[in-house]
Amino acid sequence: MELQMKSGEFIVSKTDLKGNITYGNETFIEMSGYVEEELLNKPHNILRHEDMPKAVFKLLWERIAEPEGIYAYVKNKTKNGDYYWVFAYVTPSFDSRGNKIGYYSVRRRPAPNAIALIEPLYRELLQIERQNGVSASQTRLNTILTEKGVTYDQFVFNLQK
Repeated sequence: MELQMKSGEFIVSKTDLKGNITYGNETFIEMSGYVEEELLNKPHNILRHEDMPKAVFKLLWERIAEPEGIYAYVKNKTKNGDYYWVFAYVTPSFDSRGNKIGYYSVRRRPAPNAIALIEPLYRELLQIERQNGVSASQTRLNTILTEKGVTYDQFVFNLQK
């Protein structure tokens, strides 16, 4: 069953450098279906839905390693198998000396028309990954962006409008 975030609601989480959850706001915990103790110090990818192409997460990790932030549409899975879509912003976190100490993500409700366009794209990328691997999926995504004449960032922002 699909869950919907409320308009104006934000999901916030923090992880360590390995992607283990160190903080989640009340909305994060509620939407996940877990209790806080089940989430803390667990890999954030326990929420990863199997419909998500690995190429999207590879791009995400490449960007936050730069260190840059990245926006992405993500389908998350709840403890009981339900799901919800988010428009996520993920960025590295730094200490007072500029050392990267983890990652910070803020997610909001995606535009409904964005999901209608993202779902078939993600299905196509997943099918390519299953047949030819993540690199082939990344190549397809890059080809689509080139054909549209946009960067990845322009693409996701245009969908959110």
